[in-house]
Amino acid sequence: MGKTRLEAFSDGVIAIIITIMVLELKVPHGADWAALQPLWPVFLSYVLSFVYVGIYWNNHHHLIHTISKVTGGALWGNLHLLFWLSLVPFVTGWMGENHFAALPLACYGFILFMSSIAYFILAKCLATNNEALRLALGKDRKGKLSSLLYLVGIVLSLVEPMAGFALYVIVAMIWFIPDRRFEHR
Repeated sequence: MGKTRLEAFSDGVIAIIITIMVLELKVPHGADWAALQPLWPVFLSYVLSFVYVGIYWNNHHHLIHTISKVTGGALWGNLHLLFWLSLVPFVTGWMGENHFAALPLACYGFILFMSSIAYFILAKCLATNNEALRLALGKDRKGKLSSLLYLVGIVLSLVEPMAGFALYVIVAMIWFIPDRRFEHR
């Protein structure tokens, strides 16, 4: 199967995910800075999740751009990734509404962790029949490090929530720098 259908479907799902997240931002009841004060946790969680969804969208684009055809396993791998990403709006809202409380923050980290595992599986499925992608992925140290940091972030979130949140921000910053492995191929 060609890759265009998978890419179009994924782009549509990711656009819906972002739309659902932005709809969680409620308009304040007031026209002064004080009216915005209670909304900062929701907005901050939205910004972090928007960055994460953007990172996945960008890296997904790199994966798909490198291949010419898609297997059945890759289709399921892609759906697996989209499933975990579709839960980002829920944990984002829960985390923001509860001002970064321990359990919502740990669940947020769990969704990030599972998304990273799903991305890893998708990449392996796509690289099975694609030497250029396999070479571009290499040992994927950044991906493996991110998954490990998510696990640490989950534990930290339960002990010291803001330390867990800070770790999630750090992982996003690591990925915010474009992944040049694909551009060189």
